[in-house]
Amino acid sequence: MSQVAEDAQKPPTSTPEAPWPVSKVNTTIKGWIERLGWLWVEGQLTQINMKPSWKLSYLTLRDTEEQTSVQLTCSTDLLRKLPAPLKDGDRVVVHGKPAFYAGRGTFSLWVTDIRHVGEGELLARIEMLRKQLAAEGLFDPSRKRPLPYLPKKIGLITGRGSAAERDVLSVAQNRWPAVNFRVINTAVQGANAVPEVVEALRTLDDDLDVDVIIIARGGGSVEDLLPFSEEALQRAVAAAVTPVVSAIGHEPDNPVLDNVADLRAATPTDAAKRVVPDVVQERELVRQARERMAAALRGWVEREHRGLANIRSRPVLADPLTPIRQRKEELDRAVAMIRREVSYLLGQETSRIQALRAQISALGPAATLERGYAVVQVVPRDHSAPQVVTNIAQSPPGSQLRIRVGDGSITAASMSTTPAD
Repeated sequence: MSQVAEDAQKPPTSTPEAPWPVSKVNTTIKGWIERLGWLWVEGQLTQINMKPSWKLSYLTLRDTEEQTSVQLTCSTDLLRKLPAPLKDGDRVVVHGKPAFYAGRGTFSLWVTDIRHVGEGELLARIEMLRKQLAAEGLFDPSRKRPLPYLPKKIGLITGRGSAAERDVLSVAQNRWPAVNFRVINTAVQGANAVPEVVEALRTLDDDLDVDVIIIARGGGSVEDLLPFSEEALQRAVAAAVTPVVSAIGHEPDNPVLDNVADLRAATPTDAAKRVVPDVVQERELVRQARERMAAALRGWVEREHRGLANIRSRPVLADPLTPIRQRKEELDRAVAMIRREVSYLLGQETSRIQALRAQISALGPAATLERGYAVVQVVPRDHSAPQVVTNIAQSPPGSQLRIRVGDGSITAASMSTTPAD
């Protein structure tokens, strides 16, 4: 891009010494705005100022998801030629050109065509959004958060003084009188519905005491329930950390919120029943549980009592000394048997010893001595133990001898020795 072209696109400057007049500001803004050209714009009508005597009529078109609006200006003849008269809350598409009125410093769209958005087109857009969010995983059951069994506080978003509010509160209080609510009333249809519901949702989601949030509205046309199929609300519900219950319309109604919410209730009354337990049923369950526990405990006591009676009826417990007596008798028998065995062994060993003694007596030197033999021992001069004389060399003449006979011993001296022939 050339330097000349760049300079042409730069906005003119002003200084404290050379400020712009208001007329130049408005004229410059008018030039910028009108370069936008013709546009198709969709929104919801909230104000219609029209009188048959007026040449021009003035309308306000609001965004369906944000707190923004734009003024529309059109000829009154254009409104008269429409197939159906316009009314507040209508969803329309307009063809207009941005216009800035330099004299008043105001902005509006100069409209040459206004078309109602038909129900079929609205339903098609809803289904398109439903498919888009499903593809993103916002309907996935795995991301659904479970509802608390007994919430300490319930957040309720609904219209002020609506039948839906009365139904939820009355049914919940009848089921559990101590139930606690934090109610935020919002618009539930029209251009303000989505931003107000989103703001209320964020407020309740930030409240740590709120355990579950119900978004409730009674039945209505497709256009009346359209705010609950707007994308901004679905994103806000998906981002919430508190479980959200959708209770919009009647059973056949199915806004996109039903798919994104953690629980879909058929009606506001059904939402109260799904969120708050029935105290009568819970007390009955507690009563039944207590009865089952008491019956189980009684059965256990009876079984243990029978088991104890069976144990007590056994002989060992009927007469606890019986095992002791039986063991004593067994011990007495064992001792007697041991004594008999010991006596028998002693008798056998005594007889054996006597026999050995008889053999020793018969073979020993005493018996030999009794038959007239004698044992000659020489007594050494060093007084050591006497030695049996077995040859003449042991007892030379003069040796002291000890001669042992059957009834004693004789001391003698060796006189001489004579060798055997």
